Amino acid sequence: MEVVILAGGLGTRLRSIVSEVPKCMAPVAGKPFLWYLLEQLRGYDVERVILSVGYLREAVQDWVAKHAAEYPFEFRFAVEQELLGTGGGIRLAASEAEGTEVIVLNGDTLFDADLEALLRARRLSGASVTLALKPMRDFDRYGAVELRTDGTVAAFREKRHCAEGLINGGVYALDLSSGLFDGLPARFSFETAVLEPLSAAGKLSGLVQDGYFIDIGIPEDYARAGANPELLSCRKGLMEILQLADAYDTLLLDRDGVLNRLRPGDYVKTVDEFEWLPGVKDALAYAAQKFRSIFIVTNQRGVGRGVMSEAALNDVHAWMTAEIAAAGGRIDGIYCCTAVSEDDPFRKPNPGMFWKLCQEHPDVVPSRCLMVGDSPSDRSFAHNCGIAFRLAGPDQSGSCSPRR
Repeated sequence: MEVVILAGGLGTRLRSIVSEVPKCMAPVAGKPFLWYLLEQLRGYDVERVILSVGYLREAVQDWVAKHAAEYPFEFRFAVEQELLGTGGGIRLAASEAEGTEVIVLNGDTLFDADLEALLRARRLSGASVTLALKPMRDFDRYGAVELRTDGTVAAFREKRHCAEGLINGGVYALDLSSGLFDGLPARFSFETAVLEPLSAAGKLSGLVQDGYFIDIGIPEDYARAGANPELLSCRKGLMEILQLADAYDTLLLDRDGVLNRLRPGDYVKTVDEFEWLPGVKDALAYAAQKFRSIFIVTNQRGVGRGVMSEAALNDVHAWMTAEIAAAGGRIDGIYCCTAVSEDDPFRKPNPGMFWKLCQEHPDVVPSRCLMVGDSPSDRSFAHNCGIAFRLAGPDQSGSCSPRR
């Protein structure tokens, strides 16, 4: 995945509060807003982040230079020497991409949309652009978007009070090979010069996503971001999650990032590479007393890619379950998908592993199941299975990051 972040806006409406940095660097609870966007991307297989910068760009470049090593993806910059509008900024940044498909995010908006689902929706529809749509009630700050039953965007409506409707969430999947920007001038609006004509031609699709949404473009919403627990809540450690899970009798756990530390860009191929997260063994001993059944559901694409053998994976899991048992815990079953294809029905977020689990354990009731994971794929998996979800990690230390 390659991601473009539009970080070059002038931020005129926010200057009464934030005047010395661009909007994406506006501080929220001690962190620049850009930090929350980048933390959101940790949950995906992102190879490259391209920042479209212009106004006060040095603030963005200096911060990224200082923190780039903390992230598992490459950073590139596309510098606007003059104002290019949203469309010109996207086109310039997209020229830094190495593939033919990019995700575009606004640097002043955090929308907890499933980016993998957005890419899949675009490919399935064949649309040049697929945009993430946020359902809203009682709004007048945004124009409404009309969606046809076939998933294509019918029209964009002017801003007016709307009791209920869909808005453009500012998150897009783009097919760069479709001639999106052909014949357009250096400076143009992405919304009016690209999205509206595509909509009229039936080549624009939309995907409704009801995740958390915040736009810090005006002072009122910027203040709301700083006070909103959805954005700022610290991820709970596994023990704390389990202590609050009184409504469930079946526990499903992702593995990497929940039980053991992630290895960015790599896989846990041997026991020596398996590093327990702090407090996990104690939490699993507690879970053994609290839950009737405990299962691990994990994607292990490293086997499908030939990075490791299935026998090696089984050795890791045998050692892991023995360690858990020695600490007073237990695992009642491990369900793995080693397939590479995202279309495989058993690969999360597809629900195949859960349906197999239910077939083999007919006493498992979805409404009594809790899934604990660390990524958007885990969250989508839980949603697709109709079970509850809690976000853990990434390091169980209580560090704050956006809810994904």
